Amino acid sequence: MAPANGRLSAVLGHLNSSASASSGRARLLEKNPDDIVITFAGRTALTKAKKGGLKDTNIDDLLIALLTEVRERSNLDPNLVEDVCLANVLSEAQGYMARSSVLAAGFPVTTAASVVNRFCSSGLLAVQQIANQIIAGSIDVGIAIGAESMSTNPDNGTSTPLSTKITEHPIGSQMTQPMGQTSENVAGQFSISREAQDAFAAKSYQKAEAAQKAGWFADEIIPITVQVKDPKTGKVETRVVDQDDGIRYGTTAESLGKIRAAFPQWKPSFTTGGNASQLTDGAAAILLMKRSRALELGQPIVGKFAGATVVGLEPRIMGIGPTYAIPKMLGKAGLDIKDVDVIEINEAFGSMGVYCVNKLGLDPAKVNPRGGAIAFGHPLGCTGARQVVTALSELRRRNERIAVTSMCVGLGMGMAGIFVSEH
Repeated sequence: MAPANGRLSAVLGHLNSSASASSGRARLLEKNPDDIVITFAGRTALTKAKKGGLKDTNIDDLLIALLTEVRERSNLDPNLVEDVCLANVLSEAQGYMARSSVLAAGFPVTTAASVVNRFCSSGLLAVQQIANQIIAGSIDVGIAIGAESMSTNPDNGTSTPLSTKITEHPIGSQMTQPMGQTSENVAGQFSISREAQDAFAAKSYQKAEAAQKAGWFADEIIPITVQVKDPKTGKVETRVVDQDDGIRYGTTAESLGKIRAAFPQWKPSFTTGGNASQLTDGAAAILLMKRSRALELGQPIVGKFAGATVVGLEPRIMGIGPTYAIPKMLGKAGLDIKDVDVIEINEAFGSMGVYCVNKLGLDPAKVNPRGGAIAFGHPLGCTGARQVVTALSELRRRNERIAVTSMCVGLGMGMAGIFVSEH
């Protein structure tokens, strides 16, 4: 009888799990006055660092431009915005930039500002930070903004000398490994072929090309006016930047296969400039408050923040972070992966993209349906917020409801969040 009882228990457990997941989705779709909702979500175009439309726009001007648009387009009294949380990785003057840019964008002196930095997940962390303050009752209304100017702020990695207690530690010392090396570590340890990475990257470009040609990004992008200097003549002109400019039309796995290895010093040397994310400039902003407050103010509700979580792992294989963070987030929400309609994963490298999709058994049609970082870039502090903007827009287009956003994080972390569309 023991084997039969074991099978019965397994079946009952599966049924209970399915019922729990189903009820989890139902709970997530309920509308409650204390829900943390998003009343405005938008981003700038993402442009190639050193070459694109934002190459001459400093981080403070980028922040001022987007925050001004948020203030004007949201039709919300700026005096109600109590805090702005800036996600940024590379700027040396983050704190000064955040506060001064908020004021220069037309918000009152009563609007505070802060900065968060968790590398590639900083944008999502900023959303979580504002949401948690609202949940705790510290503030009623806040803005999360992720921004990065990789043109004007170089990534110098661990150029600052580290303690020997770190450099001699078997795990801590892994944090000195460049991101390209961690990509090769994932490819080598988990047998991710060059062909698989190129095929994944080609799909990213092809999806992004299709989305751009169909005009889907117009629902995400807020045009901003900037000054652009011609590198040959030195002439400065005023330009409206409203298109992602890193998407390479006509890209195929075969064409990517001709690109030489970017990191021949690290084996298996499968990462290239074609199957890894571009250096990029850009910003994204999310306006949050409780549902009851939004209704009171007559604000349009475009989505709901349903939680975020983080997990740590070995820095040397940081790229597989989403395979830990996504299941953890789904478990907290009582969801099954099949309950999720859109999955935005930060495809920083083809190696990690292939591994995460395969390991989690994800439906490729649900993963980065408009392309991802390989196609249009990864402004470090911006991406976590940009994914939220993209996910909500794509859910509206599909007339679907639930999205998971997730990213690998340098230094060995993964982060994931759940968002619900309301349309």
